[in-house]
Amino acid sequence: MLRGPRGAQAPVAASNPSASPRALFTSRQGSSVETTTRQSRGLEEFFNYIRGQSGLTILDLGGATQQNVSFITNLGHRLYSEDFLQILSETFGPDGTADQSNAGRIEYFLRQALDYPEAHFDGVLIWDVLEYLAPALLTAVVERLHTIVRPKSYMLAFFHSDNKLEAVPYYTFRIQQVNLLQVAQQGSRHPAQLFNNRSLEKLFGPFESVKFFLTRERLREVIIKV
Repeated sequence: MLRGPRGAQAPVAASNPSASPRALFTSRQGSSVETTTRQSRGLEEFFNYIRGQSGLTILDLGGATQQNVSFITNLGHRLYSEDFLQILSETFGPDGTADQSNAGRIEYFLRQALDYPEAHFDGVLIWDVLEYLAPALLTAVVERLHTIVRPKSYMLAFFHSDNKLEAVPYYTFRIQQVNLLQVAQQGSRHPAQLFNNRSLEKLFGPFESVKFFLTRERLREVIIKV
């Protein structure tokens, strides 16, 4: 797990989606997995917010990847990385679902994953991690995010749009361009709950606004303005 701002890294060349839409990289388990490169309206919206600014502080909950570190720092920003799903498994068992309503475990998890000062971040790349949180833990995480992100900042989160799935794929997301993601499925997990637009609007009710984009992979990309 990486904590704290990362220094500038060597530039990473952006991929050409029309020339090479698929590639291989190593999964967290050490095996090679196929990736797909696709457009992301939500990511484009996120970067539109920080365009023309420098020295911002961004949080990535997908764990540290070289592409994301390089991309963000080359734009002149600081990046903090948390392997949210790994911390979830360490706190709530291998599948991350054991006793998520336990107040003591919830507090411990927040200290491990989101222990930052108030209004510390100018943006958060949440990715797809919130689907695996039961209501009590989800509420606590969203409240903590509301605290540690500055007003008027943006967060980007992904949710599966099929609310009948018993298991959903989870991914690693690597930024190629401001509107382009390299997506690799790492496996499947049982979601604690699935969401439609209305339930997401309710979940992020304390925030200023919520905006939705639906992808071909049936992922709902959500931009949340704090």
